[in-house]
Amino acid sequence: MNKRTAVVIFAVLVMAGSTRAGVKGGRPASKRASSEVQGTAARDQFKQDFIKANKEYQSSLQALAKSYADQLSTITERNASMKELFSKGLISRVEMDRSDAAAAEARARIDGLQKEMKSADSALTAALNPGATLGDGNPIGSSTDWTTGNKKIDGLIRLYGGRYRVDPYLIYLVMHQESGFSSSAVSPKGAQGLMQLMPATAARYGVTNRLDAAQSIMGGAHYLSDLLQLFNGNVGLALAGYNAGEGAVIKYGNRVPPYQETRYYVRNISARYKGKS
Repeated sequence: MNKRTAVVIFAVLVMAGSTRAGVKGGRPASKRASSEVQGTAARDQFKQDFIKANKEYQSSLQALAKSYADQLSTITERNASMKELFSKGLISRVEMDRSDAAAAEARARIDGLQKEMKSADSALTAALNPGATLGDGNPIGSSTDWTTGNKKIDGLIRLYGGRYRVDPYLIYLVMHQESGFSSSAVSPKGAQGLMQLMPATAARYGVTNRLDAAQSIMGGAHYLSDLLQLFNGNVGLALAGYNAGEGAVIKYGNRVPPYQETRYYVRNISARYKGKS
């Protein structure tokens, strides 16, 4: 081998090494950057959609509140007339009790509506304020007595829990409920991986391989973080959103949707979470 040939071979090897370094992890740097930009845009759209839906919900509550107030005014006037008639012995106790019950029911409806409006206000404030408190008052890392049985996965849970400010124990519980710690789990509805991400959710958070443990935990932890933020740190509503979608939670007045699966999901994880937190 002459000196010129050796130089050419060395140059080829250097170029090959540079090419391999550029595709480490399966994607060129430019594609990774593009995916991150798309993920950021999708998350921003998710937040804007939530804010829009919440504002529309607030408007409907305000219209309903006016209607309830008008009804209460009418019922209150009627109730006062009934009391006067009762005092004169012109109506029975049964009729008076029915009138009182109707007035009490009208006031209860307004009280309930005011609570819903307050909840909607809190959710909107949280969505507009990225610094809202997360974790329903529980400090990050409130329980350390847990393991998936895989040190690598345990480490990834703590890594992404810290990055997105979500209690690692909560991520652990969601993962247990979702996949039983199986990275190859696939649901009948199309969710995949440890955190059982749906295709749209995976795309939102830049997850290209839902069966990859690191990507799945990253996407799931980030999604939980956004849900906690949007629902003002309410763990129950965040869990409901993770299971049924945030749209369903909004639809039912920022409450756990009346789906048997979702209610079991929220009740089961919440009980375990509060038990050890």
